[in-house]
Amino acid sequence: MNWFTNLLTSTLGRKLLMALTGLFLILFLVVHLIGNLQLLKHDDGHAFNVYAQFMTSNPLIKIVSYVNYTIILVHILWAIMLTSHNRKARGSEGYAVSKNSSAWTSRNMGILGSIIFIFLVIHLKGFWYEMHWGGIQTVDYEGKTVKNLYLVVAAAYAQFWYAALYVVSMLILGFHLWHGFASSFQTLGLNHPKYNPIIRFVGRAFAIVVPVLFALIPIWMYLNQDIYNK
Repeated sequence: MNWFTNLLTSTLGRKLLMALTGLFLILFLVVHLIGNLQLLKHDDGHAFNVYAQFMTSNPLIKIVSYVNYTIILVHILWAIMLTSHNRKARGSEGYAVSKNSSAWTSRNMGILGSIIFIFLVIHLKGFWYEMHWGGIQTVDYEGKTVKNLYLVVAAAYAQFWYAALYVVSMLILGFHLWHGFASSFQTLGLNHPKYNPIIRFVGRAFAIVVPVLFALIPIWMYLNQDIYNK
């Protein structure tokens, strides 16, 4: 086990763990986005509530969710350690060189990630915490009682400050993904001159499309409160 411990404590091991956890979180974003897009349906929250009920009651999904929370924490902790190590290693002169040769997103991944983490804390408090311990109304669908999480989301996005915070956070997520997507493949050695342009294209498209679709939801719901807050 010494080789495994040495790997995880080395710079290479930390980068590998960052890449693996990052790719897992990218997959999570896709699944989360598919569910959240149900909010755009004008069905009084039926599709979203059914989706939320399935995601919170299915035993396998619940296990995956706890794994996801763990991976988020690991990704953040390793990012902090890696950023700290890199700063100590390069010093002030090295930083000047890096600043001229690397992209802005690459140089500021730690800052971007920290802002995203703060947003996640606020987001989880407003939705995840309320879902488990808040006094949420229920609704019946064909004799089955489920929590009406749709009302919680609609109420949150009716507040300008929260809708704006969400949109800004998605912009920051886009910058984070712009560098992180392709970087993960490169760290894992999954790069080749023939395929790198495709990986960069897919990564940049993902970094634009996914955050934009996430941001579209609070914008649309805020602008159409007469529909979503009847």
